[in-house]
Amino acid sequence: MTIAVCPGSYDPVTAGHLDVIERCARFFDEVHVVVAVNAAKTPMFSESVRVNIIRTALDADGYQQVRVASTDGLITDYCKRVGATVIVKGLRQNGDYEAELGMALVNRKLAGVETLFLPADPVLEHISSSIVKDVARHGGDVTGMVPDGVIPLLSEALRSE
Repeated sequence: MTIAVCPGSYDPVTAGHLDVIERCARFFDEVHVVVAVNAAKTPMFSESVRVNIIRTALDADGYQQVRVASTDGLITDYCKRVGATVIVKGLRQNGDYEAELGMALVNRKLAGVETLFLPADPVLEHISSSIVKDVARHGGDVTGMVPDGVIPLLSEALRSE
């Protein structure tokens, strides 16, 4: 059985994230979507909310081989724990590759885990969690950029800011 891990902050999960996860699910027996908790960052959504948003979006699409979890440790430790041999990362533009390459090399050195880069769907490559939050903060419509269930949560979180 081949197990892959798709790590990210997912704050919030976007249509681009879901596209990469769903495409990944076609290639691997089991896919773990892992919300990486970074103590140095202050996310808009709590860890549990991010996990639940992703679970809800994927369950609606029927992805039974996808597991959703979180970790505050090294992603390589999570990979070892679940027996994953590959990390899958979506790439939007050149800057993503430069940022991800170093991490991929470190992950291989730490745990022998390879990283597979999936190019973003050109229709979705402009979408990022940061852009979604910025558009929503300024009253823009993020429909289609995030799962429908994220929109009311985003509005609520912005009212609390």
